[in-house]
Amino acid sequence: MNKFVLNAKCESHRRGVGAAIATFLAKHGCNVTDAAQFDDVGTDSFFTRTCFTSEEGVTLEALRNEFPEVAAGFDMEFSFHDVVEKTKVVIMVSRFGHCLNDLLYRWRIGALPIDIVAVISNHMDYQKVVVNHDIPFHCIKVTKENKPTAEAAIMRVVEDAGAELIVLARYMQILSDEMCKKMSGRIINIHHSFLPSFKGANPYKQAFERGVKLIGATSHYVTADLDEGPIIEQDTIRVTHAQSPDDYVSLGRDVESQVLARAIHAHIHHRVFLNGDKTVVFPASPGEYGSERMG
Repeated sequence: MNKFVLNAKCESHRRGVGAAIATFLAKHGCNVTDAAQFDDVGTDSFFTRTCFTSEEGVTLEALRNEFPEVAAGFDMEFSFHDVVEKTKVVIMVSRFGHCLNDLLYRWRIGALPIDIVAVISNHMDYQKVVVNHDIPFHCIKVTKENKPTAEAAIMRVVEDAGAELIVLARYMQILSDEMCKKMSGRIINIHHSFLPSFKGANPYKQAFERGVKLIGATSHYVTADLDEGPIIEQDTIRVTHAQSPDDYVSLGRDVESQVLARAIHAHIHHRVFLNGDKTVVFPASPGEYGSERMG
């Protein structure tokens, strides 16, 4: 049986949305296996995610063609997704490789069911690691003088590979406003959560010197406002006075890797809805954390 996901959004106070979706799916021989919804009165927006199986052979194309009649009655935005189809991803990295290596491992064992179509870096540090995974590696140097040319080269890689998502796995270059707008909702970034308190170089050292007791990481969609895009995932870990700046950095690496992986997992399973400057992130459905292999 084919497994599909339906995401839908409309204004709040529209009675019968869930019933209309369930009736439509039942009429087409589909069985709902998981559903989540959220009514945000503050933004006057209603969000729903429905996972279902096609038990009588109806195709995704047929569902997409016939659902607009239902959606029109609620002024509903919607999208259907095939669970089997893997999101094509380009990973971008600089000289900190913890997030890249974590993602490569999760990809290799099937814990992150994505198709990594390329890795782009402004340094050569991880060429061998990437090539050994049979993934195309592109080193595109970035300077103040060549930034527009370099970014155009990056976009050529993204477009030629048919990538649907860019992941900034500690890529230490600022993207242009034009690229952020062109890939809106399709670039995910990761960074420490000390902002705006500790900016610039050595944020973990700054945190240590101020006696911070919580180290955190934030993963968000990239917008033209640096590090201020809609947040997808966050987490923290406690530290004490007895730990050193190097301990802070090591613990920070771990939480950054985990938070980025969880954000990507939510995105590729179509669990994230943009809601103005924030997001609605539904819980994972049963079985979505499973991996194909143990190692």
